[in-house]
Amino acid sequence: MGAIFLLSQGKERFLASPYEILALLPEKGKYDEEMLERILHSLEIDGYFELIDSERKGEKTYCIRMRAAGLAFRRQDIQRRRDLVLRLLFAAVCGLLSATIGLLLKAILS
Repeated sequence: MGAIFLLSQGKERFLASPYEILALLPEKGKYDEEMLERILHSLEIDGYFELIDSERKGEKTYCIRMRAAGLAFRRQDIQRRRDLVLRLLFAAVCGLLSATIGLLLKAILS
């Protein structure tokens, strides 16, 4: 979804070729056009955008119309990362507090 959001450049409707999308995906994923098709249709079902396959000058092209969830993707991604950092920080503070209380109890009881 990050690649689609980047290609949209904030527009609601845009055209993109499979090669433009594949160029933005990480190389370690070993993506091909079939896998891209499945991913795009899954994202369409999830309500991020509407997808229409077409052809432009003999080249396969996707006509993409972003929906509300797709336009809000970046904001949701930032919020999800912020929540993850807060949870990790909370877990670290709780662990530190627990270890300190344990050491204090051990010192008092021995």
